[in-house]
Amino acid sequence: MARDKKETAFDFTLENLKGGELKLKGFAGKPLLIVNTASKCGFTPQYAGLEEIWKAHKKDGLVVLGVPSNDFANQEPGSEKDIAQFCEKNFGVDFPMAAKVHVSGSRAHPLFKFLSSEGGFMAAPRWNFYKYLVGRDGHLKQWFSSFTNPTSLRFKRAIEQIVAKN
Repeated sequence: MARDKKETAFDFTLENLKGGELKLKGFAGKPLLIVNTASKCGFTPQYAGLEEIWKAHKKDGLVVLGVPSNDFANQEPGSEKDIAQFCEKNFGVDFPMAAKVHVSGSRAHPLFKFLSSEGGFMAAPRWNFYKYLVGRDGHLKQWFSSFTNPTSLRFKRAIEQIVAKN
């Protein structure tokens, strides 16, 4: 299917959780797993599975990118420093993390507006830990709701497909 837009996920910039810019163009040509996260959510233990995926597939070029958001039930109220400390202390997270942004509604970061437009109405995050698999071409290939655990067989198969160099 031909795409009318030339925009890709690699065209966006976020703030880095630890300061500075996080330009996604630095990941151009690599598959991405983008996840909106929160520290005080029932799905927060998914950080462990995301870290497992990161460790297993970064050699394949996969970049896991956590994007904290406080959009859902005030479940990410902390500062960037609080978020970084929580993720490192509790889950050993060392994959890239962006600073907190809005991921839903009219104030959503343009990256999430892009992902939602590529995935269709149902792809817009409705809670924390929505997962977006972006291909090496910068376009959304598949998305998963909060209920899909990153350690599930279904998700692991999707990761295998996205990192394959076809």
